[in-house]
Amino acid sequence: MKKLVLVAALAATAMAFADLKIGTVDMMALVRNHSSYEPNRKLLAETEKDYTKKLDAIKAEADEIQEEGKNLADQLRNPLLAQAAQKKLEKELVDIQAKFVNAQQRLRSEMMRSQQDLQDLENRLLKATTEDLHERIDAFAASEGYDLILDVTAAPFAKKDLDVTEAILATMGVSAAKPGDAEAKDSKKGSKQ
Repeated sequence: MKKLVLVAALAATAMAFADLKIGTVDMMALVRNHSSYEPNRKLLAETEKDYTKKLDAIKAEADEIQEEGKNLADQLRNPLLAQAAQKKLEKELVDIQAKFVNAQQRLRSEMMRSQQDLQDLENRLLKATTEDLHERIDAFAASEGYDLILDVTAAPFAKKDLDVTEAILATMGVSAAKPGDAEAKDSKKGSKQ
């Protein structure tokens, strides 16, 4: 009796899935072909460049302080140095060491903040892109009668004819060229020249 119920349940499930229109999509291809992809990459690169300049300036400041400390330490090694001058140099050296430690802490702190800011910016940009892509996929699914469209990476196996990536790219006004196609065209051009 239990086997009969199980077989009936499996048959009903198979029939239900047989009526579904299912597709797969390569989200990475959609993201890379989205109109915001290149501007986002440029923004991230420029932001990273700005952060690098700021970090380089702090590092240069720390290097200057370190060099100043080395010079003071060299002066302290002078055996002809008067005791009053030695005390004064020792106090200056302690101050320089504190400034150096402070500069190193600022550098580490700024580095961590910069990395976090870059990651946050990248996440916000990707979220905006994927939200737009989800809206486009929803509209495509509704217009074409799809019940389910999965990211191809979520399915361990899917037939190639289920892939709707090219059709969605077409709705975005993007040529449906595969990522490897551009490389193949470039290599053909190179061999003809």
